[in-house]
This record gives sequence, structure tokens and C-alpha cells, in this order.
Amino acid sequence: IPSVSNIVPESCLLIVVGLLVGGLIKGVGEKPPILKSNIFFLFLLPPIILDAGYFLPLRQFTENLGTILIFAVVGTLWNAFFLGGLMYAVCQLGGPGLNHIGLLANLLFGSIISAVDPVAVLAVFEEIHINELLHILVFGESLLNDAVTVVLYHLFEEFANFEQVTIIDIILGFLSFFVVSLGGVFVGVIYGVIAAFTSRFTSHIRVIEPLFVFLYSYMAYLSAELFHLSGIMALIASGVVMRPYVEANISHKSHTTIKYFLKMWSSVSETLIFIFLGVSTVAGNHYWNWTFVISTLLFCLIARVLGVLVLTWFINKFRIVKLTPKDQFIIAYGGLRGAIAFSLCYLLDYKHFGMRDMFLTAIITVIFFTVFVQGMTIRPLVDLLAVKKKQETKRSINEEIHTQFLDHLLTGIEDICGHYGHHHWKDKLNRFNKKYVKKCLIAGERSKEPQLIAFYHKMEMKQAIELVESGGIGKIPSAVSTVSIQNINPKTLPVARILPALSKDKEEEIRKILRNNLQKTRQRLRSYNRHTLVADPYEEAWNQMLLRRQKARQLEQKMNNYLTVPAHKLDSPTMSRARIGSDPLAYEPKADSENLPIITIDPASPQSPESVDLMNEEPKGCGGLPPSPEEDEEGLVMRVKEPSSPGTDDVFTPGTGDSPSNQRMLRCLSDPGPRPEPEEGEPFIPKGQ
Repeated sequence: IPSVSNIVPESCLLIVVGLLVGGLIKGVGEKPPILKSNIFFLFLLPPIILDAGYFLPLRQFTENLGTILIFAVVGTLWNAFFLGGLMYAVCQLGGPGLNHIGLLANLLFGSIISAVDPVAVLAVFEEIHINELLHILVFGESLLNDAVTVVLYHLFEEFANFEQVTIIDIILGFLSFFVVSLGGVFVGVIYGVIAAFTSRFTSHIRVIEPLFVFLYSYMAYLSAELFHLSGIMALIASGVVMRPYVEANISHKSHTTIKYFLKMWSSVSETLIFIFLGVSTVAGNHYWNWTFVISTLLFCLIARVLGVLVLTWFINKFRIVKLTPKDQFIIAYGGLRGAIAFSLCYLLDYKHFGMRDMFLTAIITVIFFTVFVQGMTIRPLVDLLAVKKKQETKRSINEEIHTQFLDHLLTGIEDICGHYGHHHWKDKLNRFNKKYVKKCLIAGERSKEPQLIAFYHKMEMKQAIELVESGGIGKIPSAVSTVSIQNINPKTLPVARILPALSKDKEEEIRKILRNNLQKTRQRLRSYNRHTLVADPYEEAWNQMLLRRQKARQLEQKMNNYLTVPAHKLDSPTMSRARIGSDPLAYEPKADSENLPIITIDPASPQSPESVDLMNEEPKGCGGLPPSPEEDEEGLVMRVKEPSSPGTDDVFTPGTGDSPSNQRMLRCLSDPGPRPEPEEGEPFIPKGQ
């Protein structure tokens, strides 16, 4: 019934089914089954966590790891102690029914109820298709807060048995957090590496390849739980570590089997957990205390909201992509509680915790409120606030390449700045992985070639095989290389299409060269320091050569422009000045050019064209001969300016040659502004001036 499941989340419907089944069993006089903690922790929880860990979006997870850890560790500790302290105050003020509950019991209750549940978060967030950032923040927090919950749970359970708790016990309890979390990760990594190494040798027994993934993952979980380490973190670590190497070694069918079997297994476990929650609610012993239950629910919500607001204010100081108020609301609202809290509470011993039934009642109330009220209203709230949704389409190869390019670029920028950020360490890890780990854990040539090229080879082989099977060898698509087709079916081609065949060794050598040089980047990273810069001896000579080339190119461009000017048109004064300024000695008019003007330069000052006056400019009759004094009126004569007498102003005192026409000419040379063109046949400067 899609119309119902669009409004009510699947988890709510399953709890309702459980309540109906439990009521039916009780109605016929039988005792309904209760969700026992051993069954939950050993059989129902591992498939869900393995599915989440194996298909974890690693890029988003690692990029937001700092934020996730702050929410998971600091946020959970805040929730546990804030809730436990306030509940202890409520118990002291709440009357005779609650007075006997001590501080340690309340702190234990706070640690159980404070953790966000991964099963409930997955069930709700998968349906509303929230964007990747918010999904990974809430889901990552629910996965990683397991270590905090386990430590606090066992710590307060042990402290309840002590007569007196000392400072040393508290310090050891604090250190046990690191042992539990890092120990769980270490166990998971060990089993992940073993699974990857085993998959290297399964090429002849493809049928049992999926079994190793499930077997080693479950072994990691059991080994961690055996030593009271975090089993959830062990499962996540083993899934994350083994996946890239296992998928490179196993066949495509095995990969499909692992994917769908994990999805089916986790879906079945999720269904059973929520149904059992409903049944256990009907079957269990309950002790209802209005004050305790309502206070628990209220303080849970207050602690979550306050924790998210304060932590986000702190986190946003260090984040580039800030968490907006909408994001903060969704993170606070998405803190759902689930079956882990119920099972942990069910594990409590009646001897030390006589109030277990009241704790269970309060926990079930909180679970029902978060799953039903928050789970049902989060979808319309996401639509109402217009929170960004997840992109349903897969990224194109173009986007993948640009993402890799930006990663390399940011690594290079960090390298130049001498700042060792997460891109630098990620690059270091990738190099170590490529150089050493892949060679040990991935079989054959697949350990060496980049993923994009490996994918291309796979596509190429697939297309070639389809081509051969269909018999259309004549129509070769552009994506398939002739070499690959010759390897599959060495059929003689028409004479016009025959290409020189490459031997296997030659082809392998070419591929090796390409592989080694395609992604070669600088191996050693140096930090930038202006004091240790070494001067390059060739740098100055190189700069000089570049300048010379640039000048030669500009001169050539100018000469080309001059040559394209029609012969009968006169040069403008600006053009004449540019020619003289570029190289006055090199410029000589051609002997056969009858109509070009001839510029005569005083040899005493060849390099200072600014110190001459232009007297007249008209085409000469003689081509290239020095002008005679009689031809002064016809030719273009340049004379050195006479030095001004002392005490006179060069600018404002008119000289002997400072006639209005000469001043106009000089102004044109220095600042050629817009002026009317001379009429046809009229000389540029009138004669006799």
C-alpha cells in the first residue's frame, strides 16, 4: 500500500504489526516471545552494521570525520551526563517511589538512552532521501557512538558493584574508552586485511568467494565482543578495509551476490527487530511512573537540541561548508532511539538494578515517541524547510575525473603552502596503498593499473566479445581497439584495414609505459620557504631570451603592419616616430619605392628621435640619395634643437622654430588626438613654414 508507506515510515508499521501479533498471542492465552539481548546482539544487529559499513560512502565519511566524531563522542557524553544528572535530581524530588534510585543508576540509564540508534536512523533516513551531508552526519554519529555507549554502560554497571569509586577507577574508565574504540577498529582492520588476502587466491573457486566476506566480518564482530571491545566499530572497519581489495579480486557475479545478500539480510534483520520491539512491548513487565517517564522524554529532547546547537556553533568555526540552522534542526530532530537501548536495558541484572522495569518502560516510551512522532513528521518538515535532497543519478565519468583533478590540485596547493592538511595525508596514504598494499592484496596486473584504465579494459573486452559473438567483426566501433579484437579472434581483415600487429610482449611493454607515466606526480613534498630558495643560474638568461623574442615578435608585427599600408598613402607622424624609435639605423627605404617619404637623421644623435623637429614631410623625387639643401622644401628634414639659454623655460618660452605649425606637429607626435583628415592633394604641413 504505497499511499500508507509514503506517510508512515516502514519502521512504525512494523512496530504496529508487532503490537498486533503480541496482542493476538496474549489474547489466545500464550506467552509472547521477548527480544532477548543475546539474539539481538549476536544475530540481528551484525547484518545491518555490516551492510552499512561495507557500502559506507567513504569520501563523505572521511571528509566529515571530525564533525562526526565530535557529535558521536562529545555529544553522547553530554547527553548521558546531562540526562543522568537531571534524572537524579528528579528522583530526589519526585517522592517516595523514586528516592531509592541513586546517581550511578541514573547515569547508567542516561548512557543507555543517550545514544542515537543506527537501525532507526537507517530505516527513517533511507526513505526521506536527505542529502549526503546530513545523512552521513547523523548516520555516522549513530555508528561511532557505539564505543561511548559500550564504555559508559560497562563502566557504570561495574561501578554499581563497587562499594567506593576512587579517582583511579575514573581515570581507568576514561582510558578504557580509547581501548574499546581503537581496539575495535584494530580488530576490524586485521580481519579486513585477512579477508582481502584470502580473496587473492579464490580465482578457481568463485562459488565460495562471498562466504569469506561474511565469515571474516562476523569473526571480527565476535572477536571484538569477546574482549568487550566495540563490535560495531570492528564490523565497520573490516567492511571499509576489505571492500576495495576484495572487489578487485572477486568476479562480477560474486560482487552481485554479496551486494544483494547483504541488502536482503539487513532488511530481514531490521524487520524482525521492529516486530520484536512491538511484541516485547506487549509481553514485558512494565512499571509506569508518570514523573519519571515524562521527565525522561522531555530531557532527552532538551539535551539533544542543546548539544547540537552548542557543538555546531563550535564546529562551524573550523568548517568550510557551514552547517545552516536548517541542517542543525534536521540533525537534532533525527536523533532517533531504537532497539539497541532496549536490548542494553534488558541485559541489566535485577539484583543490582531493581528498577529495571521502570527503565524499560521509559525507554520504550522514548523509542515509540522518536520513531512514531519524529519519524512520521521529519519527511513533511524536510519538504517544508526545502532541505536539499539526495541526487538520485550516479556521477558521470566527467565528474569523477574533475573530482580527482581537484584532489590533486588541492594536494599541490597544500604542498606549495607547506600546510599538511587532510589532502596531503590522503595523498600519502594513497601512495602507500598503491606502492605496497595493493601489490600484496590484489592478484595480478589489477594491482598496478589505475581504476579508470581497468574499467576501460573491462568495457573494451566486453564490447569485443559481444562483437565477435554477433559476427559483426567488419563494423568495429571506435571504443574497441584492433589489438584487443585480434587477441580474441585473430581473423584476417580486408587489406585496406590491416594494421601492423603487435606482439604480446610489445603490447605489454606499451601498456606498462602508459601505466607508469599516466599519473606520475612529484614524489617528494617540500614546504615553501622564501629564505631557502635557490637561485636558478639559467633563469636570468632565459628571461632575457624571452624578452628578446617578444621584442622581435613585436617588431615583426609592426613591420608587417607597415608593409600592408598602401604605397600612395603618406605615413602619419606617429608611425614615423615609431619606426625611428624601434631602430633608426636599420630602417632604410627601398630604392625602387618612388612614393615613400625619406627620413633624414642627424647622425650625431641617432638614438634620440625626441630631440628633433619635423619640418616638412612630402615624397621626394630621388630614391635613397641624401637630400640637397635645395630640396629642403620637398624632403623631410630633422634638425637638432638648439639648447635653450639659461634662465629660459623650455616649456613656456617659444623658440626659433616654435611656430604654430611646429607646435601642432610636436603635439601630434606626443599625443596624437582626433583631428580632421587633410584634404586630397594637400600637403601634410604647408610649404614655406
